[in-house]
Amino acid sequence: MTASETRPESSQEKGKETDKRFFCFGLGYSAGRLARALLSDGWSAAGTCQSEERRAELAADGIEAHVFDVDTRLSDAAELLSGVTHLLSSVPPPRDGGGEEGDRDPVLALYAENIRAAEHIQWIGYLSSTGVYGDAGGGRVDETTPVNPSSERSRMRAEAEAEWLALGAHVFRLAGIYGPGRSALDQVRAGRARRIEKPGHKFSRIHVDDIAAVVRASMDRPDPGAIYNVCDDEAASPADVNAFAYELLGQEAPPVTAFEDIVKTMSPMGLSFWQDNRLVDNSRIKEALGVRLAYPDYRAGLRAILAEGA
Repeated sequence: MTASETRPESSQEKGKETDKRFFCFGLGYSAGRLARALLSDGWSAAGTCQSEERRAELAADGIEAHVFDVDTRLSDAAELLSGVTHLLSSVPPPRDGGGEEGDRDPVLALYAENIRAAEHIQWIGYLSSTGVYGDAGGGRVDETTPVNPSSERSRMRAEAEAEWLALGAHVFRLAGIYGPGRSALDQVRAGRARRIEKPGHKFSRIHVDDIAAVVRASMDRPDPGAIYNVCDDEAASPADVNAFAYELLGQEAPPVTAFEDIVKTMSPMGLSFWQDNRLVDNSRIKEALGVRLAYPDYRAGLRAILAEGA
C-alpha cells in the first residue's frame, strides 16, 4: 500500500506517539492487513480469530488474538474491550438462516452489552457487503439506494448492518476483495481461471490495501452512522480480468465461455455469484473521506501484486 496515495497523514508520520488501541472481531484477510498497518503506525492491535493456527500467525506479527466462534465465547470480553479506542467487526452472518435469535449478528448477539459498556471506544466499524443492494439490473447504486437483498445471506447482512448502525457504527459495504495471495493471478497459476462472459454483467472489486485505507480514513474523520461503498473505479467482467492476468503471466488466455452455455453445470454457490448485477458508486469515500485509491482499477492492482512477487 502506498500510504501517501491512500490516506491522510497519520499521527506517527507527524512525529507524535499514539495511545490508540484497535480491537477487531474477525481478524481475517482484510482486517488482518488493517491491523498490521495500524501496528506500523504505533497502535496496539488485538482481536479474535477462528483457530489456534491463525492466532499463532497473528501473534508472530505482534497482534494479540483470541480464538472465538459462536461456540467458543470469550470469557473475558469486558476486560479485552476495557481500553479499546477503535472497534471493528468483520464477522459475517451465520451461514444458516432461520429468522430466530440464531440469525443475529454473532458478535452483537454475544457482546453488544460489553461494547456499550466500553468507556473508551471512540469509533466503531462494521465490514459488510455490496450484496445488500441486491439486483439493480446493471444500474448504479450508491449509499442512498435502499437495500434490497436477493439472498438469505444478504438479508442477514442487511439486518446485521441495522444492528451495528444502532450502536453508532460506520458501515463499509465491500465489493469483491482481492490482493496478494487472493487474486486472478492465483487462479491462473492454479488452472482455475475461466473467462466466463455474460453480456452486460460486470462486477466491482477492491484491493485489500485500499479497504484498509478507507477504514483508516474513517477513523480520522468519524461520522457515526455513516455508510460507505468500498470499491474501485472500474467494474469489469471476470473474462476481462482473467484475460489480463493471463497476459501479465505471459500465458495465452483461453477462449471466452458464454454464461448461458455453462449455467446448467454451475453449483448453487457459483450461480449466486451471477445472481445480482449492479454498478457500485464509490464517490462518497473520495468526497467525504478524502481517499485516493492506490489501485483504482484491476489492472493497477494486479500489476502491483505481481511486482510484489505475489
